[in-house]
Amino acid sequence: MSEWWRQAVVYQVYVRSFADSDGDGVGDLPGITSRLPYLRDLGVDAVWITPFYRSPQHDHGYDVADYVDVDPLFGTLADADALVARAHELGLRVIVDLVPNHTSSDHAWFRAALAAEPGSPERARYLFRTGRGADASEPPNNWRSVFGGPAWTRVGDTDQWYLHLFDSTQPDLDWRNPEVPAMFADVLRFWLDREVDGFRVDVAHGLLKEEDLRDQTGQEVSSDTFDVGGLAEDAPMWDQPEVHDVYRQWHAILAEYDGDRMAVAEAWTRTVESNAAYVRPDELHQAFNFDWVMAPWSATAYADVIERTLPALAAVGGTPTWVLSNHDVQRHATRYGGGAVGRARARAATLLSLTLPGSAYLYQGEELGLEDVDVTPEHRQDPSWFRTGEPGRDGCRVPIPWAGDRAPYGFGPGAAQPWIPQPEGWAALSVEAQQSDDGSTLAFYRRALALRREWLGGAGDEVSVSVHDDVLTVRRGDVTLAVNCGSVAAALPAGEPLLATGPADGGLPPDTAIWVRTG
Repeated sequence: MSEWWRQAVVYQVYVRSFADSDGDGVGDLPGITSRLPYLRDLGVDAVWITPFYRSPQHDHGYDVADYVDVDPLFGTLADADALVARAHELGLRVIVDLVPNHTSSDHAWFRAALAAEPGSPERARYLFRTGRGADASEPPNNWRSVFGGPAWTRVGDTDQWYLHLFDSTQPDLDWRNPEVPAMFADVLRFWLDREVDGFRVDVAHGLLKEEDLRDQTGQEVSSDTFDVGGLAEDAPMWDQPEVHDVYRQWHAILAEYDGDRMAVAEAWTRTVESNAAYVRPDELHQAFNFDWVMAPWSATAYADVIERTLPALAAVGGTPTWVLSNHDVQRHATRYGGGAVGRARARAATLLSLTLPGSAYLYQGEELGLEDVDVTPEHRQDPSWFRTGEPGRDGCRVPIPWAGDRAPYGFGPGAAQPWIPQPEGWAALSVEAQQSDDGSTLAFYRRALALRREWLGGAGDEVSVSVHDDVLTVRRGDVTLAVNCGSVAAALPAGEPLLATGPADGGLPPDTAIWVRTG
């Protein structure tokens, strides 16, 4: 039997925005535990939970102050254990987020570094350097933060600066210092001993930088999609060869434990081949396919990503991932145009993703048809907003609606708005409202996941892909998918209809996909 993760459907929980158990307006671990039966009934195989460790929350948990404890905002270690145990009772695996590129500036190591002298062992755990210019008032190099502005912050009025590829409260670690990999080996074992099934590795391509920290040449890639670097032609801070040594060590640790423990990389790279390098047999197990996230609504674009991805992964014995939304990008219903058109295209793209071999990663709320929310400036909390003045990622992080006709829509007890206010008009999108509606997006997801398990669970990795007149056709096993990305209706593929994303009587309308049984 192959490893569970190779064909899994994984549901991402953004912990702050999934379910609040205590009425403080912020999601927490007991809230997640209470909703696990919903995920079981949805039909997913695993849940990935964003960071819940001790943190000052400057970047909502991706600034970790203690990797082996739970922030009181989210609960306790006992709550984490209870969540894992309950998930396993329900047949769900649990993947937790690991943030190894940087710590919080509140981490004991960084506080010790600031208190120590330049050149000290405490500072050697991070990337402190002397500034440029006669008075050291200029950053040590020209690198830019992913969140905007310089990637360096000066230590008081000294000549020392520290590197942070993200917010200034997230200092980058020096992975060439042996204390750093040793600490994270302990962190891995701590959570593996608590029976977690895997790790999502944040900024997996960023741990090692070119040792001389030279200037970057050229311009960083700009994109409408949030990325964490790695796409520029010259990127001395990303995707360095030595990073793969780290993952070979982690692979060995994961292999010590039973149950096919796994790790999936958030690795933004320039080519599918460099992305596939992260899932060679002795490294990590999966890597997110961000080419799929960034592909436009286009039959030829989708076909191109599929036809580049599958051979690259097959060459290293890996299986691909297919993800359309997460906590860092616009929800795909919005990205594909918003409104009725965007929602229709989102369903169709989801059915396409579920057709393909490998794992599908879903983002909380997409099964409800949620779109990005236009969060007003006074309620924005993404650190990139404060550094750039751009809206940032808050719009895809608004807490999801569970029940009722007004905020907080059953998100938690009480009547107060949650940490990011929910919009009016979400009552019809709540879980409660969609549960009894056979035409709802939630009903579609449940049917699609059940049929995927039934018809594609043993279909193998071979696919045939073709494009004709803006219609993409994918055949895998006994199932053929057709998705119409054009502007006029197309002929239906021959076979017994299994599921369509919209009305498909007598033809396949634009922005619609269908599964038919052809075997």
